[in-house]
Amino acid sequence: MLDTTDKLTIWQQNVNKSPLSQHNLISSSHLANMGVGLIALQEPAINPFGFTIAMRDWTPIYPTPHSTMPDRSRVITLIRSNISTDTWMQLDFPSSNVVVIQIVGNWGKITIFNIYNDCDNNNTIKLLSNYYSRNRNRLEQAEVGTAYVIWLGDFNCHHPLWDDTNNDQLFTPKVMDAAEVLIEAIADIGLELALPSRTPMHQHNVTKSWSWLDQVFLSDHAEHMLISCDTRTDL
Repeated sequence: MLDTTDKLTIWQQNVNKSPLSQHNLISSSHLANMGVGLIALQEPAINPFGFTIAMRDWTPIYPTPHSTMPDRSRVITLIRSNISTDTWMQLDFPSSNVVVIQIVGNWGKITIFNIYNDCDNNNTIKLLSNYYSRNRNRLEQAEVGTAYVIWLGDFNCHHPLWDDTNNDQLFTPKVMDAAEVLIEAIADIGLELALPSRTPMHQHNVTKSWSWLDQVFLSDHAEHMLISCDTRTDL
């Protein structure tokens, strides 16, 4: 069980539906050496039978609608099998773009949202806001300790709050309006940016320029719980 002496290390990555990328990530020693306990994948590799690539050390958690629409799943969360099933559970969410799990311990509980936000609309962000409003007590109250929330994933949003402000070409009125929907949502819920601004995370295959599409947002009362939040561009 997770207790007050444990730390939870999360690895987040968009694998661009590549079976090779996903297999190399999960089968490598990097994650084990870093003590990763949870993997949040966006655009995972799904085979024709509706399953993702996973090793025996990992338990895959699919979006709630996956059984009926496996080809639409844009996120997969994997939790290390040595984390007791008594300490975590999946919460239903009505979208193939989100997986929600809740982990509990004697320190409280943390609800982790693995998110893929489509670059063409903000439907997922609106669903998240509505879900939080309907389930606020379940997310904000803990029988023991304190409740925390993490939103992490590929948000496909650009904004001077986290992008390199020298990239003026990114900040079109349409892009800024889309980002404001996300900013208003996290402000209403009480989340703050955990990943330092202007931390590079994605290198374009052709131009080799860096962009800031992925983000991590954490409850504003959880700063003391955070050890670090960074990217590993060397990997």
